[in-house]
Amino acid sequence: MNIRSIENFAQTQRDRLAFIEFRLWFLGDISRRDLMERFGIAPAMATRDLAAYRDLAPGNIDFEGSRKIYVTGRNFSPLFEHDAERILSALSKGFGDGTSEATQGYLPFESPLRLNRPSLPVLATISRAIHQQMVVRVKYHSLKRGPSKREIIPHALVDSGLRWHVRAYDRRLAQFRDLVLSRIEAPILQADSIVEEHELCDRDDQWTRIVALELVPHPNHAWKEIVARDFGMTKDKLIVKVRAAIAGYLLRLWNVDCSADNHLDPAIHRLWLRNTNVLRGVISAEIAPGA
Repeated sequence: MNIRSIENFAQTQRDRLAFIEFRLWFLGDISRRDLMERFGIAPAMATRDLAAYRDLAPGNIDFEGSRKIYVTGRNFSPLFEHDAERILSALSKGFGDGTSEATQGYLPFESPLRLNRPSLPVLATISRAIHQQMVVRVKYHSLKRGPSKREIIPHALVDSGLRWHVRAYDRRLAQFRDLVLSRIEAPILQADSIVEEHELCDRDDQWTRIVALELVPHPNHAWKEIVARDFGMTKDKLIVKVRAAIAGYLLRLWNVDCSADNHLDPAIHRLWLRNTNVLRGVISAEIAPGA
């Protein structure tokens, strides 16, 4: 069937069909229970939805009898139009309707656009690998080393505020790294490759370590009380707890002066990191201003 046949379904069922496709493409599996829990529907309706999607796109979905679950078909080709930003939002915050159709807001609203967006096929493979704890072979384009083939074990998506990364164990470098999603090319799941214990998320020290950043108005700023108000501070300070792996991104995004003597320009750096010693051993701090 073509895309027009989807339009014959009621909007509520189209939402459920889009959810089925989202799960298949970006997580690699879906069950009746997933549909029932997400939409609050009865088992019979979930069964009908899965059958309807299979009729629409038989190459997209296979039934795995041993687990009683539906998995991504080998000839997968999406029926719906998907937008990278909305998919990333769904992966990180929960699923909406999975389509790229514009929705009408209650008030006029604008936000800065990202200048780069990851490829959806790349994102789909990486997200399935995260969900299923699998090895992925990729071609990665590094600004330091150029293009190279690598095997990675991804465990999380990271929004730096400017672009999306994947946190992964890199077998070539034998360490956990952040890889920019838009620099990944031709990812292939390695179903026969075993993930070793030291490659798992709980062995990523920078990921499991939580640091408490004590942010205060820059000591040299002329209007400290306004800065404190801007950031909703209590007693002129704001404590932000964040993973060590992404602390540097946050500090750079908010232009926090991380120098011990707060010597950076307060006109640019309205905040100062008072407990600079907390960055000891934090690898991502190398990109923090003044660190």
